[in-house]
Amino acid sequence: MGQRNKEEANGKPVKYDPSFRGPIKNRGCTDVICCILFLLFILGYIVVGIVAWVYGDPRQVLYPRNSTGAYCGLGENKDKPYLLYFNIFSCILTTNLITAATNGLRCPTPQVCVSSCPKSSWTVVGDQFFQTVDEVFYASNRSFCLPGVPRNMSVLQSLQEELCPSFLLPSSPALGRCLPWSNNTPPDLPGITGNISQGISGLLDTLNARDISIKIFEDFAQSWYWILVALFVALVLSLLFILLLRLVAGPLVLVLILGVLGVLAYGIYHCWEEYRMLRDQGASITQKDFTNLSVYGSVQETWLAALIVLAVLEGILLLMLLFLRQRIRIAIALLKEASKAVGHMMSTMFYPLVTFVLLLICITYWAMTALYPFLATSGQPQYVLWAPNASSPACKEVPMNESCDPMAQQVNSSCPGLTCVFQGYSSTGLVQRTLFNLQIYGVLGLFWTLNWVLALGQCVLAGAFASFYWAFNKPRDIPTFPLSAAFIRTLHYHTGSLAFGALILTLVQLARVVLEYIDHKLRGVQNPIARCIMCCFKCCWCLEKFIKFLNRNAYIMIAIYGKNFCVSAKNAFMLLMRNVLRVVVLDKVTDLLLFFGKLLVVGGVGVLSFFFFSGRIHGLGKDFENPHLNYYWLPIMTSIVGAYVIASGFFSVFSMCVDTLFLCFLEDLERNDGSLARPYYMSKGLLQILGKKNEAPPGDKKRKK
Repeated sequence: MGQRNKEEANGKPVKYDPSFRGPIKNRGCTDVICCILFLLFILGYIVVGIVAWVYGDPRQVLYPRNSTGAYCGLGENKDKPYLLYFNIFSCILTTNLITAATNGLRCPTPQVCVSSCPKSSWTVVGDQFFQTVDEVFYASNRSFCLPGVPRNMSVLQSLQEELCPSFLLPSSPALGRCLPWSNNTPPDLPGITGNISQGISGLLDTLNARDISIKIFEDFAQSWYWILVALFVALVLSLLFILLLRLVAGPLVLVLILGVLGVLAYGIYHCWEEYRMLRDQGASITQKDFTNLSVYGSVQETWLAALIVLAVLEGILLLMLLFLRQRIRIAIALLKEASKAVGHMMSTMFYPLVTFVLLLICITYWAMTALYPFLATSGQPQYVLWAPNASSPACKEVPMNESCDPMAQQVNSSCPGLTCVFQGYSSTGLVQRTLFNLQIYGVLGLFWTLNWVLALGQCVLAGAFASFYWAFNKPRDIPTFPLSAAFIRTLHYHTGSLAFGALILTLVQLARVVLEYIDHKLRGVQNPIARCIMCCFKCCWCLEKFIKFLNRNAYIMIAIYGKNFCVSAKNAFMLLMRNVLRVVVLDKVTDLLLFFGKLLVVGGVGVLSFFFFSGRIHGLGKDFENPHLNYYWLPIMTSIVGAYVIASGFFSVFSMCVDTLFLCFLEDLERNDGSLARPYYMSKGLLQILGKKNEAPPGDKKRKK
């Protein structure tokens, strides 16, 4: 009675179907409502992109703006591409960097477009205050005053009205702005407090110094072809590892398991030696200040606790090997079968390139929509009256902060420094009022499209590998183009189901992002609300992992049977629950192997790159000499990251193949019994491990229906 209740709780086993021959060809569209919703959402996403292009202004990203809001390098400033700050230290001393960056690196100081940045230090001194602007600035090739300043104006008056700079620093263009050199000794500038050299150095470090960028570019230019060679080596190593799994999967798994046991055994021995030595010395936590974390490594209790933990882990692993050895053999056989499937369908190994291109399109579109200054500058520029000394009696009659025309000459000359400055962008339009909602829409679109692309790849690969398993005579019964057929079938019938699964995962991920943001804001605050948020955050993380696992198996069922998402997810989950021990063993064995494979590929490429780019390999000939680099670690890190991406792409295909074959294997056990009417589809290796056999003779094409 209890066994029957257990079977009912996990669903009924799959019944034999004489017409079943693998992925069903005659199927209909699934989750049509969600498909329509997804297509309408994509249409709206395109509209958001069009709005961004229409209302956005790309010049905000490409060109800096002066105090009046005019672009440097365009229009009347076509020959003046760089922006000069009269007092660069106002950016350091009074402006937060993040705030400055979001405002286009604007600072509370006059800014002017210039044709070239100052090359040397200069300060107004002595009787220059009583000379004219023409004598001090223009005649000395210092064209750094605001446009329209009279040449016969005294320098003192121009400085009081902030029409000309009082000092210049040697600068170089960076991000279209004249930024001072950090290695230059600045002049003594009265009225400016703080460590000037330190401020300049910090500003340049934050904005990424131009010289470092040039050196990085030079290194990539010198080593790009060797980086490609390293990536090719990563590709070859990935293919070799998959071939190795096909040939020696059993010994490889055995070596890995023995390696883990050996590492744990050595850890137990080391902990025992440390514990025995400290015990003989009488080093105990009771004699130390337990609030000091540094003392825990020199007391016997720490090593005793570590010894107990490692011993328990060693015992659990040994018991698992003893009682689950049969299931481990099944996992090894499935790994071999997966390697055969990949060998018969080598095109599947390169399908991650399709996924990568689609992901790149989604990310690029979102970046162009969100960062194409639409989100920050979709309104019309607004200009207001401003003066450095607005509280002076001469400026009381001037309506400060009122709208003005930056191209018109200000008639009130009694107010020193009165000018029309750029304030910001209008927020009164329809687009500006709904800006936050459009931002949320864009983020939702990014997550949903990315998850849909990943779901498409999983479903397509599952369809191809399922057609391999359910081919009774391999490779004769395998379809001619299984990957292409699975791709067309998935797009044609199951766009809605993929969108449904992707939407569920997207909502969980967005909730996690919100909780991460709140947790970041409340970090360091110890109260019940903060602890509650942390618990919710952990729950969201676990829920996201579970949803990914459920979706992955649901897509396999969709690829095989063509049913909607909910039914497929339920059937997959029930099938796995009826075989939960096999699921756990296969998952851990596969994870261990793939981790070892990634370690082999990434470690091998990293070691080779290190010895080559650091010049430690000699005697290779002139054509194979390592390039002369400024930062030899840069191509090494690039090669390692690229190798990891390549290995992850290849092994993700292999992992999907194992999961698909595993579900098919479980259904094969429930559908068939090895008789002439119901022969097993699994390989001979799996049949031998399970102690089963097919009554149908080998190679028999005509099975009894």
